[in-house]
Amino acid sequence: MVQDYEGRCNCGAIRFRVKGALSGIVGCHCSQCRRQTGLYYAATNVDKDRLEIEGMDSVSWYRSSAAARRGFCRTCGSALFWEADGADYVSVMAGAFDQPTGLRFGYHIYCADKADYYEVADNAPRFSAGRTSGVAGD
Repeated sequence: MVQDYEGRCNCGAIRFRVKGALSGIVGCHCSQCRRQTGLYYAATNVDKDRLEIEGMDSVSWYRSSAAARRGFCRTCGSALFWEADGADYVSVMAGAFDQPTGLRFGYHIYCADKADYYEVADNAPRFSAGRTSGVAGD
């Protein structure tokens, strides 16, 4: 049996459903993610054809770089989505899912840009920049 996962923004104006399994969490430690969330992004990548979103009129998109945009709730400000231009997937923030999710970290990116006030404490692979970069040292 295929499991669906549901989630929402803090105020409930935006609700979403993912059909099928969730991938491991990507922890992004870049300065943009840190500034938006206060710590780092923890998201799971979902194929667009498996993601249903209700309340799209409440989603605001912010073009955060020349290659990607970030989606958040225009009412409560919840960070929900990250989408690279031309990608066939959307990153959905792990904290927006209803529990239980069974999610675990798959890997961490942009570790060289990590803030100085926390440590990455799990054993998931770490990359200095994007996933195609070299593995980050400890």
